[in-house]
Amino acid sequence: MTRAGRVERTTKETSVVVELALDGTGKVDVTTGVGFFDHMLDQLGRHGLFDLTVKTEGDLHIDSHHTIEDTSLALGAAFRQALGDKRGIVRFANSSVPLDESLANVTVDLSGRPYLVHSEPEGMAQMIGPDYDTTMTRHILESFVAQAQVALHVHVPYGRNAHHIVECQFKALARALRGASEIDPRQTGIPSTKGAL
Repeated sequence: MTRAGRVERTTKETSVVVELALDGTGKVDVTTGVGFFDHMLDQLGRHGLFDLTVKTEGDLHIDSHHTIEDTSLALGAAFRQALGDKRGIVRFANSSVPLDESLANVTVDLSGRPYLVHSEPEGMAQMIGPDYDTTMTRHILESFVAQAQVALHVHVPYGRNAHHIVECQFKALARALRGASEIDPRQTGIPSTKGAL
């Protein structure tokens, strides 16, 4: 069984292609035009052991918002597609990942119900590099959750460096998604008393 998704999303603002294989080796090929966002998607693929290809062309002459948002929506849709009927998956997982002075705790339920709880330290730097507004991290997660239809709790209890605070979230997210989407050899059906996710 190949668990993979491919999503194309084209609007007047962006053109996005995302290909995602859940049972990969962490092979990543990402180009969005937003350097730090590319770096975060690379973390997601490598630490999740997902094979991930992302090609986005967006209206960066305005700002990076549409490019990041539409890529995140397509990524969530590709993840949901790759999960299929979710038969045999673990479903729940959590991960805690430190990055120097920062720590991220991520818990996920591949529930079929989109919900996000997100908290970061206050007083973070507004920008990372020339084109990544740090308020976009929450919006990336909101967009992903809306399309992936998962419940996601992301909490960074402390941290000083904005780059570290954001990066540890993506690494922890990768590990949690990897754990939740893995096949449980003892689980022969849908891991829900409802019989559907």
